[in-house]
Amino acid sequence: MNQDQLKQAVARAAIDYIAPKLEKDSILGIGTGSTANFFIDMLGELKDDFAAAVASSDASAERLKGLGIEVLDLNEVSELVAYVDGADESNAQLALIKGGGAALTREKIVRAVAREFVCIADESKWVKVLGEFPLPVEVIPMARSYVARELVKLGGDPVYREGVMTDNGNVILDVHNLSITDPKDLELRINQITGVVANGLFAHKGADVLLLGRSDGVETIKPK
Repeated sequence: MNQDQLKQAVARAAIDYIAPKLEKDSILGIGTGSTANFFIDMLGELKDDFAAAVASSDASAERLKGLGIEVLDLNEVSELVAYVDGADESNAQLALIKGGGAALTREKIVRAVAREFVCIADESKWVKVLGEFPLPVEVIPMARSYVARELVKLGGDPVYREGVMTDNGNVILDVHNLSITDPKDLELRINQITGVVANGLFAHKGADVLLLGRSDGVETIKPK
């Protein structure tokens, strides 16, 4: 299978995984990106089985609305039955790097409200040590240069993602050349830099289950 076929396979597996958990008043959290888009498109099949969704980006919200699925503001919601989203990298502990689509802050907020985080990814995202994919950091624009200097002190090589503004009106620094052996520690250290809104490490609140698309089928992985 090619990469798109793997993404479609894990999206289908996610539909099968969440369908039994849905009730008429259930609200789902929906992520952002190419794999999440496959899931959204399939979710139309279940739109009569749950109440509404919360989206982590404006793009995902519009895609959901196009299928006739009601989209709520997270401030109207006390709990999400599940949050389904992709990842740029995952390790065996299901700590993740996310943010390739520049929606990492909203994704973290939606994940915080979800009862369960169901991550969907193809096998190219599975790594032993996080950091092969550059770590996105969302930054207040006026703090960009300062934050970049602080990230260099942590051993990274930050690169400004030119031409990209997040849905929150901020900018992204992609931090290259990190070997992230302690994701929880690094997540906290980066968040403590003044001017950082959030970073793309999902370690303290990682995935609860990973549906990983491999050439021989979809593997269900729980944290080790």
